[in-house]
Amino acid sequence: MENVLQEFLLSKGYKKIKLKLTKTNHFEVKASINGVKGLFILDTGASSSCVGFKSIDFFNLKVKDSNIKAAGAGTTDMTTQISKKNTVKIGRWKMENKNLILFDLTHINTALTTHNAQAVNGIIGADILKKGKGIIDYEKKYLYLSPH
Repeated sequence: MENVLQEFLLSKGYKKIKLKLTKTNHFEVKASINGVKGLFILDTGASSSCVGFKSIDFFNLKVKDSNIKAAGAGTTDMTTQISKKNTVKIGRWKMENKNLILFDLTHINTALTTHNAQAVNGIIGADILKKGKGIIDYEKKYLYLSPH
């Protein structure tokens, strides 16, 4: 009976993904976009998954300007771009044709590095967590995503 949740979720086809708790009390997760691995913050409060402007070439993203203005902790009215039809892979879980929002992550990465945490390429947000029927095991530090 050590980990009934894990056994149940794996029996239902969920994919188990290891999370790392940063010094800023955020969960980091490794993920790939279009086959390129990067580092992301897991943010249940972010409505959309995002990538920083500095990672456009890194992830081979095709971008278009967007009229959407982003807002986040400590900042509002940020210019965004959009990249459509991307493949996102987190552990063994995969999502095709994913649209991603791009914006300046400087304020986020400055806060992270100031607290001796690693800078990130982007944010895995509620859009992916909802699509994957995400379940976070805070105690064991795992994210579970359903392929269905």
